[in-house]
Amino acid sequence: MLNGCASPASTAVATNDSLDPPTTTTTVPRLVDESDRPHVAFDPCLDIPDHVLKAAGYDPTSEDNADFAATHFTMLGCSYKGNVTMPGVAAYRLTVLSANFDWSTELRKVADNDDDITHIEIAGQRAILKTNPSLPESCGVSVEAFYGVLIFSSVVFGKGGTRVPEEQWCTGLVDTAERIVAVLDDFESRTR
Repeated sequence: MLNGCASPASTAVATNDSLDPPTTTTTVPRLVDESDRPHVAFDPCLDIPDHVLKAAGYDPTSEDNADFAATHFTMLGCSYKGNVTMPGVAAYRLTVLSANFDWSTELRKVADNDDDITHIEIAGQRAILKTNPSLPESCGVSVEAFYGVLIFSSVVFGKGGTRVPEEQWCTGLVDTAERIVAVLDDFESRTR
């Protein structure tokens, strides 16, 4: 029996909520550009749980905004300080950027930068691991996302002015990206 369709003599109340359409929650991004690109759906500052950052070796209370807004694309981002002691490393930092440009744009940008890349896969998504000798002690991972690209960059600082060896620039970054992409996958399944 449908609500509002009962005969006046009936006292039965319909309790079947399955007739109501499902509701979805859509959040408005903190920044939007003037392009026709999709909005940045995943906000690193709001959507990465503290326990994920802690498990990856970062301090969620050190969060620092790293947004970039242009007229033709948007990147929402946050940076975090590392909190694990590593031999020869005085400090390290992670920046997570969520961008609404597509994978081919990211590949062109990487080529223009002359980055050294390795094609990898993270959680079934196309990804690249990137370094650049002109940017010592830094490493990046870019992962294709349903709305654009999720970009991770890390920088390590050697102790006493000594440079961290190149083979250590990317230590732990792929693991961190995998942890956060798992959050993105869960986020996508809840918002679609």
